[in-house]
Amino acid sequence: MPDLFDVASTPDNAPRPLADRLRPRSLVEVIGQDHILGPDGPLGQMLTHGNLSSLILWGPPGVGKTTIARLLAAETDLTFVQISAIFTGVPELRKIFEAAKMRRQNGKGTLLFVDEIHRFNKAQQDGFLPHMEDGTILLVGATTENPSFELNAAVLSRAQVMVLNRLAPRDLDLLIQRAEKEMGKALPVTADARDALVEMADGDGRALLNLLEQAFTWSGKVERDDLEKRLSRRAPKYDKSGDEHYNLISALHKSVRGSDPDAAVYWFARMLKGGEDPRYLARRITRMAVEDIGLADPDAQRLCLDAWQTYERLGSPEGELALAQAVIYLALAPKSNASYAAYKNAVAAAKKTGSEPPPKHILNAPTSMMKDQGYGDGYQYDHDAEDGFSGQNYFPDGMKRGVYYSPVERGNERELKKRIEYFAKLRSKRKP
Repeated sequence: MPDLFDVASTPDNAPRPLADRLRPRSLVEVIGQDHILGPDGPLGQMLTHGNLSSLILWGPPGVGKTTIARLLAAETDLTFVQISAIFTGVPELRKIFEAAKMRRQNGKGTLLFVDEIHRFNKAQQDGFLPHMEDGTILLVGATTENPSFELNAAVLSRAQVMVLNRLAPRDLDLLIQRAEKEMGKALPVTADARDALVEMADGDGRALLNLLEQAFTWSGKVERDDLEKRLSRRAPKYDKSGDEHYNLISALHKSVRGSDPDAAVYWFARMLKGGEDPRYLARRITRMAVEDIGLADPDAQRLCLDAWQTYERLGSPEGELALAQAVIYLALAPKSNASYAAYKNAVAAAKKTGSEPPPKHILNAPTSMMKDQGYGDGYQYDHDAEDGFSGQNYFPDGMKRGVYYSPVERGNERELKKRIEYFAKLRSKRKP
């Protein structure tokens, strides 16, 4: 099957994009992935010892997944075959596997690179397994999605996952230097505009090279303001149903829990800029108030509900300010998960003792038969007791008294803790 991406088959005089001209010719030239490609990295070690295994390359767009796969094939003298899960069906896969078997019989191995491998369904992914096991192919899959969610356990058990990093600003600046050397001239922008180009690329090397290709056609020294008029900023990487959605809401939640209002409002803004539904955020910040603040500041929950209602009345963008204010308030509020823990502890106890009846003295007796059965016998009306507290047992007879709610020494719960200790002392005094 011909490789549609084979640069060698392109005539020398054919126009080639800058990204193609700067494609690394060896693994040493790959930028930003030293943690896996360096001498002590997992891939570096595999190549040193000649035991390359099937791989899943997981990382954002434009960080070198395809390039690394191609160079691995060259380093290990394997035939490189590239497909995309978007355009390849079962008939094409059968032909690829048959061709790989023929190569193997002739003493030549095959590195099959599958771009967007997470797009294959379970049955298609299972189809790779026998060919991986018998050595017909060495599979290198590329994905921007979390493999633990998107790939079969059977495939993951036969391949090592390598996590590729988004390119740091220093990596992108090195890419600019390589582009300047290839073009034989300096980039016609000011230092500030150069920084803006790096920001626009947002960690994506391919996106940066596409921007540079346009910038090299300009004359004079282009300023930042003019640059941003000429070029479109790369849309932030955000998928409302994918990894970035869960990563960013986790970052927001943990920033609130960690009492960092600046980080919290930053992640809140990142999600809104990525296109997140403000109603989803309103629901989540209300959950944060219930789960992480609780009775340490009862006003937090009410403020979140008010902000949610304000958003519903004002809409975007004005209503988003109310939600941002709620986020800041939550970050600065005293924190306690005591109520959350109490509920979980009580649920666990209820599962163990789910059939135990309440003690008879706290049951109502609306009929004479129920009175004869002892319902209500010995009940002490707390309002008639000293201090308005009888100290009676309200757990099932024979069940050890549970302690589920343990308030913290913060915020409003400091006072609640004093009340619990006060009632505990009275209870011990009035115990029969």
